[in-house]
Amino acid sequence: MIKKQKNDLKSKKAAIIIAFRDFQDVEYLIPKSILEENGIKVDTISSKPGIAIGAYGFEAEINEVSENLDVNKFDAIVFVGGSGCLKYLDNEISYKIVRDVIDSKKLLASICISPIVLAKAGVLDGKKVTVWTSSIDKNPVKILRDKGATYLNEDVVVDGFIVTASGPSAAEEFGKRIVEMLK
Repeated sequence: MIKKQKNDLKSKKAAIIIAFRDFQDVEYLIPKSILEENGIKVDTISSKPGIAIGAYGFEAEINEVSENLDVNKFDAIVFVGGSGCLKYLDNEISYKIVRDVIDSKKLLASICISPIVLAKAGVLDGKKVTVWTSSIDKNPVKILRDKGATYLNEDVVVDGFIVTASGPSAAEEFGKRIVEMLK
């Protein structure tokens, strides 16, 4: 049965969008591995071509730049967080990608601080979501609420075709949930 499920997913493609510098390595590597283990082809997308470097030094080869991304070629679009996320991904190019994913009724996934990008794109109004936050920094939750989202203090939250996760500790569950939704 597992082989059949993997075969069913072999036609699926996911784009993982990361910051060109300082993406969260674990939030990229674990979901990517889980998707690939299940037969899903993964392309890595960023704002620049070349080699992106994670906050902890992992190097990821970029397959395509975000401004050229055609969401119709993918079954899922995944945004990764990390300290570089808002510097590199909080912009009109990402907002357009997010809105295109929603318009195409594709799976949209976002982990750590990256749900802020979804909120600023205007697609979280009325949605239940989670985001990275800490006892010191509650601003991410405020931004989501200001954009009409309902924040849930959970590791992974699914609302319709949107999956959000709170951070690195949720990366495995996040990856598994994406696979489940692509089946």
